[in-house]
Amino acid sequence: MLYEHLGARPRIHDTAVIAPTAVISGDVEIGADCQVLHGAVITAEGGPITLGDNVIVMENALIRATAVDAVHIGAHTLVGTLASIAGATVGEEVFFASGARVFNGAHVADRCEVRVNAIVMRRAVLTESTVVPIGWVAVGDPVKLFSPDQADAIAEAQPELDFPGHVFGVDRDTPDLMVQLTERYGRSLARHADDQPA
Repeated sequence: MLYEHLGARPRIHDTAVIAPTAVISGDVEIGADCQVLHGAVITAEGGPITLGDNVIVMENALIRATAVDAVHIGAHTLVGTLASIAGATVGEEVFFASGARVFNGAHVADRCEVRVNAIVMRRAVLTESTVVPIGWVAVGDPVKLFSPDQADAIAEAQPELDFPGHVFGVDRDTPDLMVQLTERYGRSLARHADDQPA
């Protein structure tokens, strides 16, 4: 289903194939010969999304842009089943395996692999051909790779991250953080009430 959101309609190349159960919303441009499979959601929440040619978005994957972080995915990239990409820049010929997650402000260069359930943290920068192993976490610039049992080292490598401030515009030290966050984000998401089939 295609939706106009915030006055922007998806723009889809006539050779791209979009499954009838996929949702594409807002300022989204999908290039030639792309495939977007069942249950995938590509939603531009105030920032644009661009998919280059021959990108494959598998079942139930999520691609989300924000007003702060647009999404660009280069040609010949595969976004695996249940993978999610939020506000990231992705090069060409990248492989995201099932369950891979990439967070706001991350940069993933050409020919990288983010394997099953691996995580690329916010603002992490993967240089060309970096491989993030199954379940591992990529942090920082230059990037460091951590096994999932290294929670303390992961936290230490990224103390300057301010996810609530950067993504939601709410200071982490706000006493009622989740109240402020959910109310502000809820108002933003409520803008979908006026969406129209495109």
